[in-house]
Amino acid sequence: MNELIEKIKKGDRRSLAKAITLVESTRIDHQNLSRLILNKLKNEPKSSLKIGLTGTPGVGKSTFIETLGLQLIQKRKKVAVLAIDPSSKTTGGSILGDKTRMELLSKENNAFIRPSPNSGSLGGIAKRTREAITLCEAAGYEIILVETVGVGQSETLVSEITDVFCLLIAPAGGDELQGVKRGIMEMSDIILINKADGELKPIAKQTSAQYESALKLFRHRKYDPPYFPKVIPISSLTGAGLSQVWSTIEELISWRKQKGFFDDIRKDQKVASFNRELNNVFQEKIIGSPKILEKIKKIKTDIYQGYTTPEEGAEALIKKILH
Repeated sequence: MNELIEKIKKGDRRSLAKAITLVESTRIDHQNLSRLILNKLKNEPKSSLKIGLTGTPGVGKSTFIETLGLQLIQKRKKVAVLAIDPSSKTTGGSILGDKTRMELLSKENNAFIRPSPNSGSLGGIAKRTREAITLCEAAGYEIILVETVGVGQSETLVSEITDVFCLLIAPAGGDELQGVKRGIMEMSDIILINKADGELKPIAKQTSAQYESALKLFRHRKYDPPYFPKVIPISSLTGAGLSQVWSTIEELISWRKQKGFFDDIRKDQKVASFNRELNNVFQEKIIGSPKILEKIKKIKTDIYQGYTTPEEGAEALIKKILH
């Protein structure tokens, strides 16, 4: 374990991948080992900038990440990408495999790409994404990009583990009215109208204007500078607008640090992580108890046969556990 930790600190990508595998594993011995590793690394300097990215399938998240990642590497930055994929119902592994769609970035020595199955977790991220981020930080990656599954409006959990949350939207995708909805729009720091090139360029500008108008309906957040959240039309294909995206991210982070909001947001995120971990541990303990599983099996049978309702069954189980 100590050898693995030292290799991670030196930026060894194979050791980093192995540690993330241990963190994501459901085996008890792997979980115990991963906790020891994370405990050893908890006091390591954490100067990484974490950027969350979400958007519907086909909006061009992978292309955006690759283009931005390559630009950051040219600025002598080390970039890690944690791409959360939908899980296979048969094997439990990732279905899409974003690494294969970031061919140029995956060849860079200063880049690390890790596709991870979401294993049925809601909110667009995997159960152990926060721990994977900690490992990437320990390995010396200065920029950590977290790409969500990309299935819709509920993917806001990534905003609770990252410093900047970007929402990618495709022009002429029938999403113009989504701007007036709550949820994911309220959590976004920067809204990127992708595919602003060729015939779609004027439509992208029109979509940008619509989203700027929609954002005026929302209450201004205290931890945002004036004129934020911002809407930026970009082209991941040509790279147009991506330098503006990075300068906007730097502007936002600099302002929050200056005002003291940056550390406050991270502290709030730790509390939110505790709440999620409490749920995770509770579920793991239930699954690991044969006595409770037997009780669950009986309740399910009673529900199936109509002897009790799902609500009554759940209440009875909780009372039994607490007792």
